[in-house]
Amino acid sequence: MTDRLMSKAATMEIPIHGNGDSRRLPEDDGLEQDLQQVMVSGPNLNETSIVSGGYGGTAEGIIPTSSIKDSLLSSHPPHGPLISPSPSAASRIASQAAAAGSNLHQPHPNSAMTGEEAARGVAVEKFDIVKKWGINTYKCTKQLLSERFGRGSRTVDLELEAQIELLRDTKRKYECVLGLARALTSHFYSLVQTQHALADAFSDLSQKSPELQEEFGYNAETQKLLCKNGETLLGAVNFFVSSINTLVNKTMEDTLMTVKHYETARLEYDAYRTDLEELSLGPRDAGTLCRLDAAQANFQAHRVKYEKLRADVAVKLKFLEENKVKVMHKQLLLFHNAISAYFAGNQQQLEQTLKQFSIKLKSPGADKPSWLEEQ
Repeated sequence: MTDRLMSKAATMEIPIHGNGDSRRLPEDDGLEQDLQQVMVSGPNLNETSIVSGGYGGTAEGIIPTSSIKDSLLSSHPPHGPLISPSPSAASRIASQAAAAGSNLHQPHPNSAMTGEEAARGVAVEKFDIVKKWGINTYKCTKQLLSERFGRGSRTVDLELEAQIELLRDTKRKYECVLGLARALTSHFYSLVQTQHALADAFSDLSQKSPELQEEFGYNAETQKLLCKNGETLLGAVNFFVSSINTLVNKTMEDTLMTVKHYETARLEYDAYRTDLEELSLGPRDAGTLCRLDAAQANFQAHRVKYEKLRADVAVKLKFLEENKVKVMHKQLLLFHNAISAYFAGNQQQLEQTLKQFSIKLKSPGADKPSWLEEQ
């Protein structure tokens, strides 16, 4: 650029008119200023810029030409002298670049509005859910406190309530039996382990005491037989404990969970019934009629829910009673026969009891994998 300016300045002719005065055009003034700047401070290509509106314009619309020059040089290497654009062309380039940049970064209005509407819809839906939950909780709490202090009425099914209370009492007693059976299993397991250790001690002493070999020998055999019978009895008692645990903590607990849902539905039903009765006794204006219609609809919905859960509880209580009788009949017979055969010393009867109830005992090394599985 410096060479171009110098060559242009050397060949430039200044026109002289008839009056002897030389008149400078604006382009010549700008060229002379550029030459003076180059001669004083030297060329500074990195700060060269294109000014919109001529050399004497404002600072608005200034675009650095270093980025434009670099992109042009990288894509099309120069093969000849570079030609600088005119001020009007530079102004058009600057305005087109600014318009393109503004259009590039402007978001689409439709997509923004769609996102805002979706977010607003989700927020409104969540607010409605929280509002309904708050109203329902307030009404149920008010009804519960009224019942506790004897000021409100509650719906009672005497027959169903008696069956529910009987189930809860039965569950507490069965839990007590389950705890005692587990304690018996734990203590009897310790007894079997002690007998096993005692049999090993008698066998060792029978080999090291020739004068008492016979006495130690038959005592060792007796303890080994007791250990074997004790392990068989442990299998029967463990089966008994497992069956009682399933009955108490799964079958009965499932029925009681349905009972809890039924009691919650009963409380909601009474709460909305009380609300409907209070609105029915009030004045009949336009606002009260609308509220009365809404209360009537809520009351009917909770009434249907309450009646459905009441029927479910009645059915589950019936099936639970039948299942309980069947399971306990089998388990009590097993427990009686196994205990009687063990303490009577009837090994054959004890083994027959386990076969009768399809109980399989695990061998001492059953849980340990074979040497082929370990490879």
